[in-house]
Amino acid sequence: MNKFDRVISLLVVLQSKKIVRAQDLAERFQVSLRTIYRDIRSLETAGIPIISEAGVGYSIMPGYHLPPVMFSQQEASAMITAEKLLEKMVDSKTADSYKSAMIKVKSVLRTEEKEAANNLSDYIEVFRPPWAPIKEEIQGLQKIFQSVLSKKVLKITYKAGYTNEISEREIEAIGVFFSNDKWYLIAFCRLRNAYRSFRLDRIQKLEIGNQHFQDKHPILKEYLNSLAIEKDLKKSIVRFRKESSRYVESQKFMLGYTHEVEIGDWIEMTFLNHSHKNMARWLMMFTNKIKIIEPQELQDEMKLLSQEIYLHFLEKSK
Repeated sequence: MNKFDRVISLLVVLQSKKIVRAQDLAERFQVSLRTIYRDIRSLETAGIPIISEAGVGYSIMPGYHLPPVMFSQQEASAMITAEKLLEKMVDSKTADSYKSAMIKVKSVLRTEEKEAANNLSDYIEVFRPPWAPIKEEIQGLQKIFQSVLSKKVLKITYKAGYTNEISEREIEAIGVFFSNDKWYLIAFCRLRNAYRSFRLDRIQKLEIGNQHFQDKHPILKEYLNSLAIEKDLKKSIVRFRKESSRYVESQKFMLGYTHEVEIGDWIEMTFLNHSHKNMARWLMMFTNKIKIIEPQELQDEMKLLSQEIYLHFLEKSK
């Protein structure tokens, strides 16, 4: 980092906290204390009102803000909450980038909001359920974002959930979403010639290729909305026993599968499709290996279909 960039970054850090020790600044920028003292003098020469307290540290004069942006205490609290959530929900690189951005945001807070935001951080913790993947397992959020913006093809190595089959794929990403403590990537899969969802914790390798793809895909919100609104789809949530869920893998997308979550010995899947009746007929093959979570209409269809089958074979046996 050159001197100009370091001095600007030092100013940002000074504005993000009430008091900053010279030793902390030296460690952060990996320079000597003497260099920090010279940088402080450069800021003072430029007209920045820096207060120095021997044995305590440096601070910016109350009321001084270089950027013309102001945040309320409620807005600052919301950003601290978001920071805590992201620490548990994204990969390390994305979390580090957000922390760096938060330092810049804090730098424009007034003294009282800045102090409140820093104190609030000690009163917020986020815990994740045991089945949720740890953030180190989440691959390439930043690369996915880069691919979406640059319209470059992603090359992934993907491990299927039940068959453990590993496949190499080229995909055209349209976005990611977070559901049931898992991140999903929605993309056009060139191998399957169709849109597919990929769980990020099952992506073993992800690289940005050299090929560009045409901007022909819908944005993520439009794609997800089109599933349920434009096609008038009905939502179903069904739990499958793990030992039988492997039989679902090859057919679930034909029934409008969107995502899933592991719950003990069960796999809970969410579907969007046109007909509860068709869904019920497909689910009949799993007999007592499933649970209908919602809706009640699907449960009613299952009961009605079971009665029809029973009566049908009862008559045949006479």
